[in-house]
Amino acid sequence: MATETTLILFKPDAVSKNLTGEVLARFQKEGFSIRGIKMMTLSDEILAEHYSHIADKPFFPSVRGFMQEAPVIALALEGEDVISRVRDLLGPTDSVAAPAGTIRGDFGFKDADAKMRNVCHASDSPEAAADEIKRFFKADEIFAY
Repeated sequence: MATETTLILFKPDAVSKNLTGEVLARFQKEGFSIRGIKMMTLSDEILAEHYSHIADKPFFPSVRGFMQEAPVIALALEGEDVISRVRDLLGPTDSVAAPAGTIRGDFGFKDADAKMRNVCHASDSPEAAADEIKRFFKADEIFAY
């Protein structure tokens, strides 16, 4: 197993529903360590970069609108195989399909917005994690201990 660092974004639904503490506790219970954490409002520019793979799609304005409804909390989390393990803890992107016991299954919306209002974003690979951490954190905002 490799020690990795991943990016988690607590989406506006998690922040608005006051779920961030409970979800963070689940991550910490797994033994993951916080390397960086901050609350922020996402600009059009950062969203266009983060969602560049869908920025030209007709539904992107609704994604941008949702991600700007409330602040998000960016979290750099470190641990053994953290990328795949966090994604397993979250469950499928579609909260409707996420089983009970997963974060999205327990807290995600169960409606037409279940793929977007799904509590957290998590990096899907080491390369994506490195890029995403640089996007949301300055070098001096990531800590080792």
